[in-house]
This record gives sequence, structure tokens and C-alpha cells, in this order.
Amino acid sequence: MDFVHAWAVRYDLHIPESRSLKAKRAAVRPIVDGLRHRFRVSVAEVDHLDQWQRVAVAVALVAQSDRHGREVLDAIGRFVQTRPDVEVVGVQTAALELEDA
Repeated sequence: MDFVHAWAVRYDLHIPESRSLKAKRAAVRPIVDGLRHRFRVSVAEVDHLDQWQRVAVAVALVAQSDRHGREVLDAIGRFVQTRPDVEVVGVQTAALELEDA
């Protein structure tokens, strides 16, 4: 029996030092690019697009095994949490498991 495991994670971030949209993008760009290249996941800014000090970043991940997916999610969480320019103010995770019929 084969399964497909998928997750969507939303990180709500505060960027306390940002005083403009340009400064915000300078803080967010390394996060988005780092997630895409390091973990090979889909990433997008999804909320607070016009606010200087807030951003919501969504990550989508698909894995063949639940264990591998959770390991990647943990690594992604550590990556986001340790970014020096941002504070994580919220995290929401949704999981989906599909069984091959």
C-alpha cells in the first residue's frame, strides 16, 4: 500500500527592524530563497504584502514517507526560527495523507 504525504505550513513573521517595504523584502528574500534551494519546497509570501513589519510565508511539501516529511518540516522550522532579522509569531500546519487505491 503506497501513501503520499503532503503538508502546508504557514509562518507568520514579524520584522521589527523594517521601516519600508524594501527593507522587508531584504529580510524575507533570504528566507524564501533559502527554503526553495535548500529544501526543494514550494514557498510563497501569502499575506501582509503591504505591511512593513509583517509577512506570512507558506511552504508546501510532498514526501513519500511520513518520517522523511516530518524530518524536513523540522529542519524547515529550525531554518525559519534561527533567521536573525525576523521573529516567528505564529505557525499553522496542515497535513494530508493519500492512499493509493
